[in-house]
Amino acid sequence: MIRGGGDVEAMIREEKRLTAIESQNTAWAEGEAWGIESDILAEAALTTAFEALVREGGEDAALAMIERLRDKVVSGAFEPKRTRH
Repeated sequence: MIRGGGDVEAMIREEKRLTAIESQNTAWAEGEAWGIESDILAEAALTTAFEALVREGGEDAALAMIERLRDKVVSGAFEPKRTRH
């Protein structure tokens, strides 16, 4: 058995997450370049994501994701980062 296997798995998962973010950022920028408003881009991205979650993990998985994201919104996790002068 390889020691630290969880660390390797965590690193792989993080690399996948970063790649996904980069891909999403590219798609978002292309949509903006076409003049698509942020709310339309967001709804399309979320619809695609939740369709995949329901298909792969069922409604409970999608609802759990909604709750996690709701908690992040409430806690301010998506607020713009502010710098102090």
